[in-house]
Amino acid sequence: MLFTVFVPGAVTLYVPYSLLSRSGGNLEPTNLFLVFPASVCILLGVVIYLRCAWDFAVEGLGTPAPIDPPKKLVVAGLYRRTRNPMYQGILLILLAECLLFPNRSLSVYAVSVALAFHVFVVLYEEPALGTRFGVSYKDYCRKVPRWGFAFRPFSI
Repeated sequence: MLFTVFVPGAVTLYVPYSLLSRSGGNLEPTNLFLVFPASVCILLGVVIYLRCAWDFAVEGLGTPAPIDPPKKLVVAGLYRRTRNPMYQGILLILLAECLLFPNRSLSVYAVSVALAFHVFVVLYEEPALGTRFGVSYKDYCRKVPRWGFAFRPFSI
């Protein structure tokens, strides 16, 4: 449970706040017209992350934490349409923060997080899941996009 709160909280709150504070960035939104859409994106990102954590617990019998990963392959909820919705939720929050607080350091950080997620998924997570779940994971990968959105949901 602590991982579910602290890691995404650090990525989406602590580090962006620290970057803005250290770089002299404005800690108040600079464009009031973007407050509502950015707030919707933040709320949506939080809901996406929490739904994925729920699916990990209920469907996968595990957590997002590496020390207690899902025991079953999670292909329910948002995972029926995209393979990495949890990361996408976090990136949506970071994008919204970049809209609210235009700052070079924050933008570089958001792009760096996106690249780090991609490298981690491709070089570690996908091979590990392929080894762990075998043919069922390979079938899932063929039918559900890594970062895109499948309009036809995956079914077992």
